[in-house]
Amino acid sequence: MVMQLHPSDFAQWRQTHAQPLVLDVREPWEVQTASVKPEGFELKVIAMGEVPTRWQELDPSRPIACLCHHGMRSLQVARYLQQQGFAEVVNLQGGIDAWSSAVDATVPRY
Repeated sequence: MVMQLHPSDFAQWRQTHAQPLVLDVREPWEVQTASVKPEGFELKVIAMGEVPTRWQELDPSRPIACLCHHGMRSLQVARYLQQQGFAEVVNLQGGIDAWSSAVDATVPRY
């Protein structure tokens, strides 16, 4: 089961996990429209459709928080990564939309 992490709880989660990665699984046009600022974490963008051929680019021992627009695509990717043996994967519940509302209002909503 994938842990659901609300963006408002991300800062605390990030502090307890060494070198966390936020994996943004949205399409390139979406990332250009609105994106998180990588402060205290690394940001990597791999569109959901590319994950099955690119997941090997990710470190399975690293904590990963998956992100999309509203949290559904990222949940599917988080489940997929767990099936590939990734131990520490969470889903950012509500996606970039919730991030904008709860964490950083400068992130555009779309």
